[in-house]
Amino acid sequence: MIKSAQLPKTYDIVTFGDTCVDLILRDNDVAPQFGQAEKIVAGYDLEMGGSGCIFAAQAAKLGLKVAILGRVGDDAFGQLIIDTLYAAGVDTRYIAVDRELRTGVTVHLVQGDDRAMLTHFGALNTLRPADVSDEILSSARHLHYGSLYLHTGLLPHWIDILNRAKRQGLTISLDTNWDPEERWDYDLQRAFPLLDVLLPNAQEALYLSGERDFASAVAALRGRVPLLVVKCDVDGALAWRDGSEFSQSVQPAADGGDGIGAGDSFGAGFLAGWLDGLSIEECLAIGCFCGRAVAGASGGLAGQPLRAGIPALQPTPVQVSLAES
Repeated sequence: MIKSAQLPKTYDIVTFGDTCVDLILRDNDVAPQFGQAEKIVAGYDLEMGGSGCIFAAQAAKLGLKVAILGRVGDDAFGQLIIDTLYAAGVDTRYIAVDRELRTGVTVHLVQGDDRAMLTHFGALNTLRPADVSDEILSSARHLHYGSLYLHTGLLPHWIDILNRAKRQGLTISLDTNWDPEERWDYDLQRAFPLLDVLLPNAQEALYLSGERDFASAVAALRGRVPLLVVKCDVDGALAWRDGSEFSQSVQPAADGGDGIGAGDSFGAGFLAGWLDGLSIEECLAIGCFCGRAVAGASGGLAGQPLRAGIPALQPTPVQVSLAES
C-alpha cells in the first residue's frame, strides 16, 4: 500500500467495539434439556468477547496504536471489557459507561469442534453516528469496520461514516461478520467502492456476493474491491488484488481450542502487515499465524501472539559501513 504523507496520526487504527462478554460452556453434549432438567457441563470460561474487541486487542498486541469506540453498562462485565482492552494496550477513552444499560453477553455452547451462540445485546449496539466524530476519525490512519450487522445504531448511517473516513484520508477495511437477520445487504454496493480491504470468511463471501458457489462469489467480490481477503478456516486464507491470487496454508491448530476469535485475530494480523507496507504473502502469513494461535486456545484472547514473536514485523537492521562508523 502507499503510505500517506500526512502528519503523524495518534492512532494506526480506530474501530467499533461490539462490547460483550463471552460465557463459554464446554462439554461433549451441551444441548440444554428443557422441563427444568439440570445438566452438568465439563467446564466454562468467562472473558471479554466481541469481534471488534478481540480484533482491537490483537492489533494492539502487534504494536499498533488502537482506539476503540463503544458502550458498556455500569457493571462488572463492562469493567472486565475495559480492563482487558486496556491491559492489551488499546486506548479505551472512547468507551462510554452507561448506567441505564447492561453490558452485552454471548453464551457459547461449545461441543467438539462446533459451537452455538446466544447473544443479549445490552449496550453492544448502542453506538450512534454522533459518537463517531470527525475528530476521532481524523486521528487515525485506518478505520476497521467489524460486526457491521450488530451495530444497529450505526447501520442506517454507515455509508456516511465510510465517506467521512475517506474525506479524512483513512484507509478502510470491512469484516461484516454474520448477519443475524440474514439480509446481507444494507447498501453494500455503495460501500464497496469506499473499501480498501474486504475480509469475509468463505461462508460470508457467498452471502455478500449473492452467488451460490465459492468461485462465483470470489469472481463477483474481487471485481468490487481493491483487495479481497477470504478466511478459509483450517484451509488457511486466500487473497486477490490487481488480477493476482495469493494463498496461505496453515498447520492444524493445537487440540483443545474452540476457534473463538480466530478470524478476528487473523484480520488484525493481516492489517498489521498491510499497514506496515508488507507484501500480500507476508500479510497472509502473519494473519494465519495469529488465527492459528488463537484457534488452538480457549476463548478469543489467550492465544494471541505479540509483535515480538513475528519476525516479519520486526524492524530491518540498519547496515552501517565501516566508512560511516
